Amino acid sequence: MAAYVLPFEKPVVELENKLRELRTFSETQNIDVSREIERMQEKIRETRRHIYSNLSPWQKVQVARHPQRPYPRDYIEAIATDFIELHGDRLYADDRAIVGGLASIGPHRVMAVFTQKGRDTRSNLERNFGCAYPEGYRKALRLMRLAAKFNIPILSLIDTPGAFPGVESEERHIAEAIAVNLRSAFELAVPILVIVTGEGGSGGALGIGVGDRVLILQYAYYSVISPEGCAAILWKDRAYADRAAEALKLTADDLLSMGLVDGIIPEPLGGAHSDPETMTNTLKDHILRNLDELSRVPREELLKQRYQKFRGMGVLEEN
Repeated sequence: MAAYVLPFEKPVVELENKLRELRTFSETQNIDVSREIERMQEKIRETRRHIYSNLSPWQKVQVARHPQRPYPRDYIEAIATDFIELHGDRLYADDRAIVGGLASIGPHRVMAVFTQKGRDTRSNLERNFGCAYPEGYRKALRLMRLAAKFNIPILSLIDTPGAFPGVESEERHIAEAIAVNLRSAFELAVPILVIVTGEGGSGGALGIGVGDRVLILQYAYYSVISPEGCAAILWKDRAYADRAAEALKLTADDLLSMGLVDGIIPEPLGGAHSDPETMTNTLKDHILRNLDELSRVPREELLKQRYQKFRGMGVLEEN
């Protein structure tokens, strides 16, 4: 895939082009310019550090949607020693926008359930651009119940713009499917670890988003509606998406301050797409640590804490 450049990354790209020109000059003219190259590399790092430490909420949304950002399946295939995909909801069809199956991560055997986008037009059509139909959520619930039956922890990775909003979804009762998942997740007596790796859009994310720990990557977002959808409602114009992103308080820092997530997983400088290997290793460390901690909590206490965690969200206290 050709390099994709976000608008605010252009200063870094310009410096990288100059660095390539400098190296080419050094090789063709046989002139030592190593000091200039080192200075240029440091300038690139500083520029990237400055840009990524001052991103607006809308720019973070753009990073979360970067087409070269690792998707959940990329992480699973990299950190699991095996992954056995399980298909179908046993009611209607196999939705490819939600994937699930058994996997081994370190010493833990888990049921991995995750949303999945495509990398090109063909795979995006196959996976419906990561937007699941009702059967996707029913498949996820079937697998989560299977995990609970055999006392297997559940790992949920989220990267979706939202559930598919079309007529077909309404005909097959998308709202009911998501609602049943929300209710049922509170009854599963196994550890549930949820991680938002990219986009966490609306009910499409919530459908597999109830867990004992909810973590989010540094430049991911989690929101009741997309910035474009919010802008279309409030300002009657999707061009105000940047203002909507700020108003929605959808960034990792905002969510942590409001108690809607339990932790932020740091990304490499420049985002997960700039160094997928480092991001994968960091994610694996967080998964193993949280699974270790959750596995030591008695099941009755686990269910109680899970209920209280979500029940306490959005509660207002009056003095």
